[in-house]
Amino acid sequence: MSRSRGGIAVLVVALLLSSAAQARGFGLGPLGIVRSAFGHLLPLGALHRARHHARHHDVRHGRDRNAALSRNEEGSKPSRSSRPNETTPPPRTSEASVGPLLDNPAARGQIVAAAALAGWHGGQVTNGWWRHRDGGYGWVGPLFWPFAYDDIYDYTLFGDGTGFWDYGYADVYAGIFAPYGGKDLASYMEHGPSARRDARVPSLQPFCGDDKGDPTASAIDQIRQAVQPNAAQRAALDDLAKASSEGAQLVRASCPKQAPTGAPGRLAAMQERVEAIIKAELNLQMALGKFYDRLDDEQKERFNALSENRRKATDPKQASAKRCDTKQAAALQWPANDIAEKLQPNDDQRKALGVLQRAAARAADMLRDACEEDDAITPPARLAAADRRLVAMLEAVKLVRQALDDLYETLNDEQKAQFEAIGPRRTA
Repeated sequence: MSRSRGGIAVLVVALLLSSAAQARGFGLGPLGIVRSAFGHLLPLGALHRARHHARHHDVRHGRDRNAALSRNEEGSKPSRSSRPNETTPPPRTSEASVGPLLDNPAARGQIVAAAALAGWHGGQVTNGWWRHRDGGYGWVGPLFWPFAYDDIYDYTLFGDGTGFWDYGYADVYAGIFAPYGGKDLASYMEHGPSARRDARVPSLQPFCGDDKGDPTASAIDQIRQAVQPNAAQRAALDDLAKASSEGAQLVRASCPKQAPTGAPGRLAAMQERVEAIIKAELNLQMALGKFYDRLDDEQKERFNALSENRRKATDPKQASAKRCDTKQAAALQWPANDIAEKLQPNDDQRKALGVLQRAAARAADMLRDACEEDDAITPPARLAAADRRLVAMLEAVKLVRQALDDLYETLNDEQKAQFEAIGPRRTA
């Protein structure tokens, strides 16, 4: 087991078992979250033995994650009729050898949720208005998009967009009106085991990627087993493995070293993060296309089948791996009344606020339009779809960031403080 994954296992045990309040952040009772913790984390102790069978049981119900998260302990247990059919033949060898549970976006969502709430108001708030529909969060303190490269890899190679497609306007909105106060953010950046142990706030590094081990090695092995490459194809697969590793390093380097100051700083950090993700994705796109083009038709079918087999095993009725939220939640409505009451803007500031509000609305439209309804069949096509989504996200962030910077130039220090306080006041 790599140090990073072992560290995450220990981290999640500490987070999930730290308090009943944090447990209720998942919509489960304390006993339920204990069971969930042990049920999900035990396979992490045997990463090289654990296979994707455990994931099938959890993600089968992914189409209704929000309902599941809001149920009590007993209600969250799947009924006998909803459990996977034990008599169903096992999946093909290529699918059965899919990697460990941390490669499961739903499991990562639970890990992110525990970490996101650990630092929010001292971990005493039991929910979060900036939560994604799958139960995860786009922001963990000052970090935008935990496990970013894992989410892209999972969607591209295996067609599971659970983690990837949920990132969008809600995260831009949470960048403007951050749910975390200054102390909340600082707790993520504190150094020293004693402070973190007392606060039960994790280090961000495991969510950015650790420099120990290769996080993409398991997926490369799965591709190798599926297509059985010849000598020329093995060279292209080696190039893909190298590009994958380099991409992970690019994303890892975008992990924040300090908490951003104010909304402009958050959007700047968000833009830097998305730019790093796009660079990593472009490297991967070139290498993946080169490898895929060298496969014969039968090999391509076997490669494509990695995603199809996974989807059939997890949820045969699932029509699409994309889960963009095209409806704006009530929690994401523009807080015009709060802004007017707290800032008492003058005429110039009202104009700047109007520009910012329109920029945010435009960003929401851009990201909604960048959600494609039909699944791409091949990994290169899925990566191209991911690229279009990432580019749209980058443009949306830039648009809002410019309007936000212009607004902040008109605000005095007291008004800036009042603007920053809007997000933390909004508890669910």
